[in-house]
Amino acid sequence: MERRTLLQIIASASGAGALGAETAEAQTAKPAAPAAYKRKVFDDHQWRTVRVLCDLILPADEHSGSATQAGVPEFIDDWLDFRKHEDGNDRLETQILGGLAWLDRESEHLFEKQFADAAAAQQKQILDRIAWPGRAAAEDHIAVTFFNRFRDLTVGGFYSSRAGIADLPYLGNKAIMDWQGCDPKAWAMIEERLKNGYKGLGGEVKGEL
Repeated sequence: MERRTLLQIIASASGAGALGAETAEAQTAKPAAPAAYKRKVFDDHQWRTVRVLCDLILPADEHSGSATQAGVPEFIDDWLDFRKHEDGNDRLETQILGGLAWLDRESEHLFEKQFADAAAAQQKQILDRIAWPGRAAAEDHIAVTFFNRFRDLTVGGFYSSRAGIADLPYLGNKAIMDWQGCDPKAWAMIEERLKNGYKGLGGEVKGEL
């Protein structure tokens, strides 16, 4: 065997070895961690309050993690920024930031500490005033509107997350091997309501289908 041929074989083997090592390293390397979320609306203090409030609305339980574990604060921050650019105004952002400030003012007035630093019972005392619109005092009307909107954002963010969908549980996109038809109890209820016309959600009576 000529020397040149031998050198070519050695070089090829070395290259293949190096390529194999690189391939093995690539296969065993851990995937890069996702980039940290960059806030668009909330400052550090507001962010802490948002996380506390989200988890008071949807805490972790035996079925799923909390709202913050599902990424709801990030969802709300991103949604506020999106709506500001989409709507051409910052009304929603102003409403949410104003509500967070209201929580702090009430907590400082009652307990001499900001909302995120208050005890769980103290936080509940404030939220109970604004969580039930029918029971709320007239002077808390603006805070009630804020909390209703914030609660909607929290629930919407959670149940559009992977954790929230798993918590439902969502049964779509699954093959059904044996379709048994409508539940007889549910069908009997539908037939009963259709006998003399179905009363819709708005109170209107709908005739036979």
